[in-house]
Amino acid sequence: MRVFFDTNVLVYLFDRDAPDKQKRARALIESEVEAGRAILSTQVLQEFYVAVTHKLLRPLEPAAALSALQKLAMLPHAQVDADLVLQAAKRSQTESLSFWDALIVETALHCGARWLYSEDLQHGRSYDGLQVINPFQA
Repeated sequence: MRVFFDTNVLVYLFDRDAPDKQKRARALIESEVEAGRAILSTQVLQEFYVAVTHKLLRPLEPAAALSALQKLAMLPHAQVDADLVLQAAKRSQTESLSFWDALIVETALHCGARWLYSEDLQHGRSYDGLQVINPFQA
């Protein structure tokens, strides 16, 4: 069984301004990696680097961000290809999702993930058997 991590969960690993979420993200990711269930995508890796170097209140220095990215890139990850992009475009229209969220959903489904950990998508929502879980929801 696989679990897919959306970018926002990974970014919290480095968000010093959200210590509770940082602690929760760290515990969850460590648990899922140890269990061999964690999977990412090339989209998530790209978004992660941009987010931790530009979107945090206290962004990471580029060298620290690259180091973190290199560690995350060692996890199993799916390559986003043209077929996934086309499927995401269709899903964005039928599900009223942003294209980028639809691409996350399509890639998680493609990987055979059962759960999608995300703060951005609706907690409890299901997409063709993929269950969205907001790990920060009380």
